[in-house]
Amino acid sequence: MTVAVTVSAEARPRPVYELAQVSKSYGERVVALESVDLVLREGEFHSVIGSSGCGKSTLLKIMAGLTPPSKGRVMLAGTPVLGARADIGMMFQQATLFPWRTTLQNILLPVEVREGRAAAETAAARARILLELVGLKGFEDTYPSQLSGGMAQRAAICRMLISEPNVLLLDEPFSALDEITRDFMNMELQRICRERNASAFLVTHSIAEAVILSDIVHVMSSRPGRIVRSIPIALPRPRTLDMTTLPLFGEYVGVIRGLLDKGAFL
Repeated sequence: MTVAVTVSAEARPRPVYELAQVSKSYGERVVALESVDLVLREGEFHSVIGSSGCGKSTLLKIMAGLTPPSKGRVMLAGTPVLGARADIGMMFQQATLFPWRTTLQNILLPVEVREGRAAAETAAARARILLELVGLKGFEDTYPSQLSGGMAQRAAICRMLISEPNVLLLDEPFSALDEITRDFMNMELQRICRERNASAFLVTHSIAEAVILSDIVHVMSSRPGRIVRSIPIALPRPRTLDMTTLPLFGEYVGVIRGLLDKGAFL
């Protein structure tokens, strides 16, 4: 399957993330990543998919500045990523909300840690706007034990967004949810990214999730992980769950599945 899309250089959004020849080794024998190149542009949503152990999460940690690459360069907004940064928002598989803090207090925690309590109090108005954005208005003073799994993940999205990061890094954030809630949260994530023109990079094991959310899906080989193909997804936006029944959607899924089935040999 080939989908041709021509965009002039002038019309293309500016690069946000730029990775050049990024590799990661642990000792002399374990090579987790090998020569990864990619560019994530403003407002784009990218996914990376591959077999377990192929280096997807390692790549995400390098992009987040949580672990350094052994080789190569990682640039965000024109500056090197050398450690954790306020302009990087990260979300994990679990919401990891502190049970003794209310929803609002959990969302404000990154601001409080980085800038102090006074700054967190100032940011409370912005946090309330985010809560309304994700449908949690009225739950500001609720504790995590009183939230459903989907509600807790929505609160985690707000916590990720409170620092107004340039890019969102997502490590299978909805994998622990049931299928119906997961579909709903994926559509919510798409809406939030579109409204904020956010750039996002998602690690996932779900081909369907990658296709329905992404502008580009990167398929990784088994270890050492390297991007063997980057597939532009030409489905129109906004995406809807009904699109999963389209023949074009099925073609994308088939191509990606075929590449993953060959993963051990790529």
